[in-house]
Amino acid sequence: MPYGADRPSGSIGTTGGAGGTSRRLSAKAAETQPVSSPEGTVPVTEIEHCWIAMRDGVRLSARLWLPEMPDGAPTPAILEYIPYRKRDMVRARDERKHPVFARHGYACLRVDMRGTGQSEGLMADMYLDDERDDAVDVIDWIARQSWCDGAVGMFGTSWGGTASLQAAARRPDALKAIIAVCATNDRFNDDIHYMGGAVLADSVEWGATLPAILASPPDPEIAGPGWRELWQARLDDLAFPLESWLRHQTRDAYWRRGSVCDEPGAITCPVLAIGGWADRYSNTVMNLLAGGHDQCWGVIGPWGHHYPDKGHPGPGISSQQLALRWWDRWLKGVDNGMDREPRLTAWCQDYQTPRDLIDLRAGHWISEPQWPAASVMEQRLHLNHGQLMPEPMPDAGSASVPLDLTVGMAAGDTGYFGRPGGLPLDQAPDDAVSLIFETEPLAEPVEILGAAKLRLMVDMKTPEGQIAIRLNDVPPGGEVHRVTYAVRNLALDEAGQAVDMNAAGHRYVEITLANTAYRFAAGHRIRLSISASYWPIVFPSSRQSRVTLVVSDSTMTLPVRQATEPDRPTEFGAASALIDEARHRVVDAPPLERWNEQIADGAILKSGWRQPLLVTHHPEIGLDFGFENSADYSISPDDPSSASVTFSHRLVYRRQGWEVDIHSKVTVSVTQNGFSIDGWLDALENGARVKHKTWQNQVLNTPS
Repeated sequence: MPYGADRPSGSIGTTGGAGGTSRRLSAKAAETQPVSSPEGTVPVTEIEHCWIAMRDGVRLSARLWLPEMPDGAPTPAILEYIPYRKRDMVRARDERKHPVFARHGYACLRVDMRGTGQSEGLMADMYLDDERDDAVDVIDWIARQSWCDGAVGMFGTSWGGTASLQAAARRPDALKAIIAVCATNDRFNDDIHYMGGAVLADSVEWGATLPAILASPPDPEIAGPGWRELWQARLDDLAFPLESWLRHQTRDAYWRRGSVCDEPGAITCPVLAIGGWADRYSNTVMNLLAGGHDQCWGVIGPWGHHYPDKGHPGPGISSQQLALRWWDRWLKGVDNGMDREPRLTAWCQDYQTPRDLIDLRAGHWISEPQWPAASVMEQRLHLNHGQLMPEPMPDAGSASVPLDLTVGMAAGDTGYFGRPGGLPLDQAPDDAVSLIFETEPLAEPVEILGAAKLRLMVDMKTPEGQIAIRLNDVPPGGEVHRVTYAVRNLALDEAGQAVDMNAAGHRYVEITLANTAYRFAAGHRIRLSISASYWPIVFPSSRQSRVTLVVSDSTMTLPVRQATEPDRPTEFGAASALIDEARHRVVDAPPLERWNEQIADGAILKSGWRQPLLVTHHPEIGLDFGFENSADYSISPDDPSSASVTFSHRLVYRRQGWEVDIHSKVTVSVTQNGFSIDGWLDALENGARVKHKTWQNQVLNTPS
């Protein structure tokens, strides 16, 4: 979700304010060429702002890049539809893609969702009905324009990728294909809010960030004299969605809204799904492919929550080149072989000494003609006294799952949202206070592709608490690398529904780890690590019941890949910076700071990070955009109910004689019965407070 993941390592003419000006871009060839674009490159007219009217009269603001075709013919169109302000917040990112596509014969539009950026209206929460209705209205409007030939594509990353999936599920006639990058098809299980039913600390970060975005004003130079009234309406009705996220602690109708996995068969247009193994949303690509849609292709690289051209860890790929092949095939009908590509292409990772910052991830590309793949077979391993074995041992007995709240300090960031560092470190310290089972040294390499699964027999006094699972690679004499992991709130079943509170005693718990592609080298050991918490990735349970693992009745299944023929090399263009040289930005980017410390002889464990104010200068519009944020995690190692997270987020908009400063801060603490929320937001113009809002609430576990 966070827009910061991509920071630097009506009708046409119906405008407001000064936004009616247009600019003609040169026909300079892009640095990477599509395989099949018969038009080559063409001049482009850029329109900074135009209005698009919705069915209820609210107007959305769009930025357009229109190709000047030699014969004046209409072209296909490509839409990106997100709440991250096109005027300033992600302006540079937009210009890496839309002008490139336009030069190759596509009309391109960047539209601010209602209640955000330059658009009218209000946004109360994510993925509400009016947001999804608006997407259909925008697509229909585009298809009716004289410059569009009636074919529309849609793409985006994170929120934009998810919005593309949701629009495709509505089947507007003009929408012919989509590209969903780092998106989710399951808002409860594979998003920023929950993991296995446990509350992610990232949910609090996003709970502080989204209100700051929604509280930001439109640019007066675009909105004109009415900008202040629009801003005031946003501030007066500003919502705090974090409260709803914490109140809906099971996979109920709230989370099913907009989860396209609950609409099987709804999407019929071609889908290109792109993800990264270091991303929280990495499950989506393979889950979409497994959903049975016969027009779906997937690419998964080693990166985090990024577009692949800015993919980190690398290697990144040219998402522009890949996208142009995709659009040429499905919007122009060019027979370029895109529909004959393997359905799944993935970066298979090799062991690498764990570091919190890795520029190039060891591994190689693999591909499968279909997914699920015939080459992947399940291999069952049985848990024994500290061992993973191919055969069960009836006398394996039981073992207590340790509850040590320091487990997770080597976990890194959940979604690797582009902050420097944040990749998992050596797992040995966490493993030392966890229950571990491992194989003998491997006689030959083992490659896995997909999701490892566990079937654990547990014994609990009450069905409350949590369990965290890590699948690790243990080299001879080296640091331990985390391959994949999962967390489960034991008060919920695998479907995210509450279990019977009277279901104490013995029961099976099914846990599916995050999808991955990984090669364990010969001589390495495969290790399974189990603990009863994973802080600060997820909040610990304040009502943790002692978990006893019945070892003899517990198994793990690995998705072992047996390649029957050599993998076909995948032709991806190298990532490159595709942006107008005339639009070069000066960015003031001070380094991010991280810390991890124990206070008072271990009585309190503190960790966190801070990004000082990072400012991007946009000289062509005379505007600077800046943001800074920070995270503070605190816990007492012997008290789960002491866990507390504070996130601060600040946005700054500046031009000569005008400055708006939006600052939000949220603290969420664990209590004996749920969560305590304390949040506030300040909006200032030229140093004077325009609005101050506060939120305080108690959220009960239902259950947690």
